[in-house]
Amino acid sequence: MLSESSLAFLKRLLDTPGPSGFEGAPARVWRAEAATVTASVRADAIGNSLATVTGTAGADGPIILLAGHIDEIGVIVTHIDDNGYVYFEPIGGWDPQVLVAQRMRFLGRHGDVLGVIGKKPIHLMKPEEREKASKITDLWVDIGARNKAEAQERLEVGDAGVIDSQSIELPNGRLVSRSIDDRIGAFVVLEALRRYAANPGEATVVAAATAQEEIGYSGGGARVAAQSVHANMAIAVDVTFATDHPGMKKEEIGEHNIGGGPVLTRGSVISPVAYRLLANTARRLEIPFSLHAAGRFTSTDADAMQLARNGVATALVSIPNRYMHSPNEMVALEDLDRAATLIAETCRVVGASTDFTDR
Repeated sequence: MLSESSLAFLKRLLDTPGPSGFEGAPARVWRAEAATVTASVRADAIGNSLATVTGTAGADGPIILLAGHIDEIGVIVTHIDDNGYVYFEPIGGWDPQVLVAQRMRFLGRHGDVLGVIGKKPIHLMKPEEREKASKITDLWVDIGARNKAEAQERLEVGDAGVIDSQSIELPNGRLVSRSIDDRIGAFVVLEALRRYAANPGEATVVAAATAQEEIGYSGGGARVAAQSVHANMAIAVDVTFATDHPGMKKEEIGEHNIGGGPVLTRGSVISPVAYRLLANTARRLEIPFSLHAAGRFTSTDADAMQLARNGVATALVSIPNRYMHSPNEMVALEDLDRAATLIAETCRVVGASTDFTDR
């Protein structure tokens, strides 16, 4: 299972606010931990953080990119009214009902600014209002300011924020937090690199905590990373929908249980070669996994990476996640451990003679 130090790092990573476009703080946490794995750690202009372990084949070996995005969904300040109330729009995909009455933490220029999301009390609502779902435009944040000038001393338009919550552990190795999508991926790729570094194979492996995936309609940081490291193969690590709670239709989404092992995607942008390397390794190591079919795009970093340069043999490993894009996403720690082992061992079987073309 995960070591105590790895688990402590994971919690620091999850608890550090960093929505898309504002990933600096969690990126610094990630790079500090990466420096304990390898001396080769860097950042780039778009916000990616990269850590490299050189393989035994050196320049003659292939390069494998492991990518998990470090950004999370959040909000951004759009207006402060005369009474000091703060209005916002989403960063990434929100169900507005999730935001009602939440505590918020904004990344202000002089430090964090706390507030609460307000809404008219139910006692004052007309019957038709009670039946209507809230919209983002119906909500505001109260930061305790008495007027606009006082609020503007602490916040300004363009400041970002997240729901103010901390990670917790539940029984049976369940971890609950906001930002699991996809700090979990950024954690897993670094944990896989740590395990690979203990016994490297021929391939050079680069773990990347990528930026701007939640808003990366043109590929975000993953496209930049895949191009800059000249990757021959890439493995994206993200979350997917766990289907082991009420209301999920397995016939539409598949069967993915938390604690059931990582999920491997087939179809769409996924390289058959990269998929087989993962699946064969999982079977050899007797690591349980489930399958996900993607007929079109995957809505992950894999979509961008496979189009980099002359094309990259790309795979997708996902962690089953309950309650995605909420303050209380849930995963199983054993799935993280299995995913890291699977990825590290798959990297070890890739060598200079590996043919990434499906012939």
